[in-house]
Amino acid sequence: MTKLNINQWAEEDRPREKLMRLGAEGLTNAELLAILIGSGSTTESAVDLMKRLLNECGNNLNTLGKKSISDLMEYKGIGEAKAITILAACELGKRRQHEKAQERERMDNSMAIYNYMLPKMQDLDIEEAWVLLMNQNYKLIKAERLSRGGITETAVDVRMIIKQAVLCNATIVAITHNHPSGSTRPSKDDDRLTERVKKACDVMRLFFADHVIVTDGNYYSYRDQGKL
Repeated sequence: MTKLNINQWAEEDRPREKLMRLGAEGLTNAELLAILIGSGSTTESAVDLMKRLLNECGNNLNTLGKKSISDLMEYKGIGEAKAITILAACELGKRRQHEKAQERERMDNSMAIYNYMLPKMQDLDIEEAWVLLMNQNYKLIKAERLSRGGITETAVDVRMIIKQAVLCNATIVAITHNHPSGSTRPSKDDDRLTERVKKACDVMRLFFADHVIVTDGNYYSYRDQGKL
């Protein structure tokens, strides 16, 4: 029977396409390794080659990681570059086990938001607006710049704030922008933007935590001032 190359497989069975559809956790170890090596031999697909290699390692990745480059090169279809790639992946997996999960910043008050944003904003000579997306414990998921060069209700796309919150599975939202003038006093545009974001968050059942105006040395919080 003629061997099919991976690019001749049904699209839902190809490792790369399968990862894009299901995420990395949806692939077998052999499929993940096949993505790394890219191709097999004239008689085996990359997936089949990795299945055979893993089988001879007792389907144990620790055993695979103990093999040498020369050990791996004994398999038809694995040259030096592929052997190095496999061992590098095994080593990264081993090192990951010793790494602590990155601690997310907690943004449960205006001072925390100000301290986080000040290094990003203190030297700016134009206005920037950012959104801070958080989980239900006020842990920061993502901070993203929304606009640069003037903050108005039209310059900041409220739809983008909501879209990013949904994509990140955020439940708490805060916005922040700087005043290069040094004044913490909010403008009418600031007030209108705050109102629009609050209304959009209410519709989407997101908690709008704050709108913080940042200056070099001080800040203004809509939440602290009772305007939210």
